[in-house]
Amino acid sequence: MLDVRRMQVLRAVVTSGSVTAAATNLGYTPSAVSQQVAALEKQAGIELLERVGRGVRPTEAGQLLSEHAAVISRQVSDAETALADLRARATGLLSIRYFATAGATLVAPALAGLRREHPGLRVDLRMTDPQDPLTEVREGGADLAVVVRPRGRPHEGVHLVPLLDDPYRAVLPAGHPLAAKRVLDLTDLADEPWIRGDGPGPCLDPVIEGCAAAGFSPNFVLESDDHATTQGFVAAGLGIGLIPALGLTHRHPEVVVRKVRGPEPVRVIQAAVREASSGRPALQALLAALRDVASR
Repeated sequence: MLDVRRMQVLRAVVTSGSVTAAATNLGYTPSAVSQQVAALEKQAGIELLERVGRGVRPTEAGQLLSEHAAVISRQVSDAETALADLRARATGLLSIRYFATAGATLVAPALAGLRREHPGLRVDLRMTDPQDPLTEVREGGADLAVVVRPRGRPHEGVHLVPLLDDPYRAVLPAGHPLAAKRVLDLTDLADEPWIRGDGPGPCLDPVIEGCAAAGFSPNFVLESDDHATTQGFVAAGLGIGLIPALGLTHRHPEVVVRKVRGPEPVRVIQAAVREASSGRPALQALLAALRDVASR
């Protein structure tokens, strides 16, 4: 196999016209240049240079290898330029995972803006496992997942970036007596039948913990799979619900929504990023876009 480095030495000799000039340009000694060319001739099995007066000129084989060395040099330069471009810009494939309410309100507008600025970016976008959203990120199956996680709870191999505090709101039937109040104390809801819109996990935890802090446990009489269904059950008078603000972008016309206090349950929405990938420009651009949407 021909040595590419020796081919570049040969090219320097051919373009400069002498071993001495090539040595000066390369920072080598003339003997070192001669040794490299001799070794390349041995590899090629053919003479590459012939003497002409005080200089040298390439044989047909030497000219051929010199031209190929020039092509290799251009390709290496192009590769370095492409790598520098990849490091500087958001390109390539991003694997993103999200949960339902974050998809429409955070992820969709963030990706729309990101693609306008970085049209070369491709995405693999899928729903995450609500019970275990971090495993895929930690194991490299996804670059980023939008998750609900408390602050200050570290996870090995995953970096959590806070995006948004999403407060829960009380959702009541339009004719409910408590609808007359602008702000409800959480204890106002202690004796009400409740509709549970989330299964056990990080989205239900703030509700359970908030009610416990207020001194009661909610009486769940029905369960639903999503916030729209919860609103439908509430509108039908089957109970009341606590729904995060992001889940109320489309409100049922027959419910009223009120702030709660004492305490106000809040879920913390964060971006879970695989630590090994956190330096990628594409990932940093996505995080910036998510933070921008969350701030608005």
